[in-house]
Amino acid sequence: MSYQNTFITISEDSGVTEPIVPVPRNNKPTIASIEYDLMEDHPYEYTEADVQFKTYLIKNQVDSDKLDELREQFFAKSKACFRASPLVKKYGWGIHYDHEGKIAIYGVNSAEYQRFLHNDQIQKRKGMRSQRKSKSS
Repeated sequence: MSYQNTFITISEDSGVTEPIVPVPRNNKPTIASIEYDLMEDHPYEYTEADVQFKTYLIKNQVDSDKLDELREQFFAKSKACFRASPLVKKYGWGIHYDHEGKIAIYGVNSAEYQRFLHNDQIQKRKGMRSQRKSKSS
């Protein structure tokens, strides 16, 4: 699933007021650090699927001359959309999809984030919560 002309806001339960740049752990890139690097370095160049596949390749250190075949296999199973990305759940980054479905990230405290949030021409989707809402007694 990919969106167009949509803004994914940070998760309600993220508790983040400033964006955090995710860093590799134990000298290995994390999903969050790879997604961040791809979207920050290439705004509106990639689609959600592009970033997901490139993240998979980098994280698993895949080097192949059969990328089309690998991509087909990778997407044979459905993938969670970026509403479940650690960038929106934990690190304070909103994700904007332009009219072609190409994406870029914006920090929660940025003017751009606020413009997307208050633009009635853009659909908004909340990032998925990290934890379930507690039931009221």
